[in-house]
Amino acid sequence: MTAEHPLARLARIWRYPVKSLAATALERVCIGADGLEGDRRSALFVASKEHRRSGKTFRGKEHNLLHTLCAPADAIALGATGGIELRERGDGPFFDAGSVSILFDRWLEELEGIVGMKLDPLRFRPNLFARTKDATIPPEREFIGTLFHIGDVVLRAAAPIERCVTPTYDVATGEPEPEVLRAVTRERENVMGVYCTVERAGEVALDDAIVADLKS
Repeated sequence: MTAEHPLARLARIWRYPVKSLAATALERVCIGADGLEGDRRSALFVASKEHRRSGKTFRGKEHNLLHTLCAPADAIALGATGGIELRERGDGPFFDAGSVSILFDRWLEELEGIVGMKLDPLRFRPNLFARTKDATIPPEREFIGTLFHIGDVVLRAAAPIERCVTPTYDVATGEPEPEVLRAVTRERENVMGVYCTVERAGEVALDDAIVADLKS
């Protein structure tokens, strides 16, 4: 591919107002140095002193149903059923690593071929989901350093996203499907998607072209 290569179009935009809870679909959004506007600005923290996550965020890997909930009160009640006291904080953003994540459809389709079933991209909780124009696209690690021009925004691919147990949970039901993570680990070096830094703030919208500057 050459520099300024028209790679894909933006098919879905998601933010997660409360870290580890359900996504909100958007048609357009402003992206700044702290990621998407309103993304992961709140989080639930473990207040139970005896819990191994005491003082830290309560994440999707702590409960398979957490991502099915929208309201913090429901998540707090879910924690209470397991004897875990949770408290909401709204002084974020609260990110595990990068502030913006992007997933291309070809990567997801590769995994679907391995596991033999359709996979909702929300399993991987991306901010941006893109549909590519080419039959093939490089794996995540080959994109590191690349600039993505989307709408007014410029993102730089900074790191491949290494995966935990959360993508094994069915988006609708929370039912664990461990073969998903096994396949990601075995066939994709435990990577799905890339984290990006924000090189230029602005606004993106559905169907925006994604242009990859592969020389940067």
